[in-house]
Amino acid sequence: MSTVNCNGKSLDLSVPAVMGILNMTADSFFDGGRYLTISSQVQRAGQMLAEGARIIDIGAVSTRPGASEVSCEEELDKLIPSLKAIRKDFPAAILSVDTFRPAVARTAVEEGADMINDIYGGRFEAGMMETVAYLKVPYIIMHMKGRPGNMQDNPTYSDIIAEITYFFEKQLAEARNHGIRDIIIDPGFGFGKSIEHNYSLLSGLESLQSLEVPILAGLSRKTMIYRVLGTDPAHALNGTSVLQTIALMKGACILRSHDVKEAVEAVTLLETLKKNSQEQ
Repeated sequence: MSTVNCNGKSLDLSVPAVMGILNMTADSFFDGGRYLTISSQVQRAGQMLAEGARIIDIGAVSTRPGASEVSCEEELDKLIPSLKAIRKDFPAAILSVDTFRPAVARTAVEEGADMINDIYGGRFEAGMMETVAYLKVPYIIMHMKGRPGNMQDNPTYSDIIAEITYFFEKQLAEARNHGIRDIIIDPGFGFGKSIEHNYSLLSGLESLQSLEVPILAGLSRKTMIYRVLGTDPAHALNGTSVLQTIALMKGACILRSHDVKEAVEAVTLLETLKKNSQEQ
């Protein structure tokens, strides 16, 4: 599937797209606290769109390892005013909302969201898939073991590629049974996975192409980069670009990134290489 219908807007994935991350939370692992006002959020969305983002992913709940849960009311209070302001200033933009609650998904789409990005893949609360099907928007299903508060407490796999493939086969079947048409999968780098698990997953990422749905890779500034390099999220941009490039070569068609300009450059260079190879 190379084209995704985003609430009436067409997203062509024949060339990989960059999804810019907009966290509205104070405790997100990299950019927490940077975009807490509506004006700063609108400005940041505009900057990422100008840099080439084709999707803006808006999150009002931190899902970093160890994060505590917030109520549905708190999430809506933080999300909706900003979503409405961003939609007003950028009517043509594709806006994704990072949520796992049916009530938030419904309200977000009513207020202008075009896509739902669910870290639980429909498993947090009953009714999520039915809600997304009713809303007729694309659904990003992510793989995660546990919850953000405990997901890094000694996660184990016997065969990570086989287990994640089985998870997606099950969730894709359920989503389709509910009538969801446009589905994207996210293997969930850093969500219930050790550093070794993350690299095994990246090494075998191309196997997920057998599921015949677009693959999203969320690698941006994560632990699997900065711990290996002995640094921190603030100094993990170069490592992010390296792993994003590998993910593209292994079949990812959406890069979820804090650093839009650099991710777009990775896409451009790989597409140029591909074109040159085809012409020879």
